[in-house]
Amino acid sequence: MIPQETLRFQLPHCITGTDLPIEGEKYEGKVRDNYMIGDKRIIVVTDRLSAFDRIITLIPFKGQVLNQMAKFWFEQTADICPNHVIEVPDPNVTVGRECTPLPVEMVIRGYITGVTTTSAWYNYEKGVRNFCGNELPEGMKKNQKFDQPIITPSTKAEHGGHDESVSREQILERGVVTEEQFDTMAEVSLKLYQRGVEIAARQGIILVDTKYEFGLDEDGVVTLIDEIHTPDSSRFWFANEYEQRFAAGEEQKKIDKEYVREWLAGQGFLGEGQIPEIPDDVRVETARRYIEAFELITGQTFEAEVGPASDRIENNLTAYL
Repeated sequence: MIPQETLRFQLPHCITGTDLPIEGEKYEGKVRDNYMIGDKRIIVVTDRLSAFDRIITLIPFKGQVLNQMAKFWFEQTADICPNHVIEVPDPNVTVGRECTPLPVEMVIRGYITGVTTTSAWYNYEKGVRNFCGNELPEGMKKNQKFDQPIITPSTKAEHGGHDESVSREQILERGVVTEEQFDTMAEVSLKLYQRGVEIAARQGIILVDTKYEFGLDEDGVVTLIDEIHTPDSSRFWFANEYEQRFAAGEEQKKIDKEYVREWLAGQGFLGEGQIPEIPDDVRVETARRYIEAFELITGQTFEAEVGPASDRIENNLTAYL
């Protein structure tokens, strides 16, 4: 594990964004800078952290953690579904096949939890018992495991907008994807989640919930894009403490960005209004949790270069291209 003093030293060197000398269209997502070159997409994962559909702060080494963890999971799940990865020429960069994104996120939930307005527990507390087409039983407790994982699709918001949790029927009524495409994504997502659950369990980790994004390749094949099973798209808990904490009504020990969401919620921020200033201690602890997640789940040691990363990224991409 990288020492906390190193993480603190890296605070002013976080990757805010990129301006690479690459000819082609550039698009900035919440976390990733995308450069389109012909049939390839260069994806640079920055250190930006988003929560409540807002860019909140910068976290040291976060982009590298996400990119390298996604690489691990894409390799572990390639037999289930084709993915977009061609090459990973830099710790923060993935080169992928250009796909036409399908505007639906497939959210798979194995437990009822969460603090955002789109979360299952938030809605359940408000009295909702049909959540995105899933009938939820009475008497559930926060962090309780579902009998079977549920699918709660989410529409992909325009840049700066908010995603919306919806049902299969609503998705099909809006005509944003075909019935065949939706059902393929749903089937594949459940298989990906189950693979994630099994691999995480071997490391003593619970994969609580996650989301998947898909696109169509040049042949119209549904393809996994973006990322998979990272602390940005997924929630992880420690398995050895789950039962005791659940029985006591305590919050679970987490290794994901829920830590920041809960800190913000504690300040009264749920996505609207001015974002509270995030203390350095919270940013450093968040970085530690991201790195911990990488090492625990992959079984690999996280290694990173301290200091600015822009020159390294540009040099590695230049060599690749």
